[in-house]
Amino acid sequence: MSNSEALHILDATVLSDWIDYNGHMNVGYYNVAFDKATDALFDHLGIGVDYVRQTDKSFFTLETHVHYMGEVLEGAPLRYDVQLLDHDAKRIHAFFRMYHATEGFLSATSEQMCLHVDLGTRRSAEMPAEIQQNVARLAETQKDLAWPEQAGQGMRIRRKS
Repeated sequence: MSNSEALHILDATVLSDWIDYNGHMNVGYYNVAFDKATDALFDHLGIGVDYVRQTDKSFFTLETHVHYMGEVLEGAPLRYDVQLLDHDAKRIHAFFRMYHATEGFLSATSEQMCLHVDLGTRRSAEMPAEIQQNVARLAETQKDLAWPEQAGQGMRIRRKS
């Protein structure tokens, strides 16, 4: 991966169960779909389900912000990319983009802040050094990416002057 690319992390399909009465993907299932992309990122970083089982540590999502940009319909192929925005010893700040895989348009984005947690104490804990190195390596490959337009925005009604 070059320094100008987000990491392709997952391919998926819009399932029939995800469709609402408007005939498109229901808002709640965007979060389900982005959660699957988050799991794929965690697998990539070595902090997936095996890590949780072996260490009794995991990640909890502290905050998420989804932007809905283009509707997707049942059966649509999806492509997810992820950009690591920031990290420290306990947190990962990631930005996911969901594209319609064949038509190429950006369907939605999800900005997420995740916290490393000791499941025994249910308190935050520093990531092991090896995991911090995995996260730092990904950050290094993406250090030259531009900050995403949708990241870090608050919600408000924008009024014309």
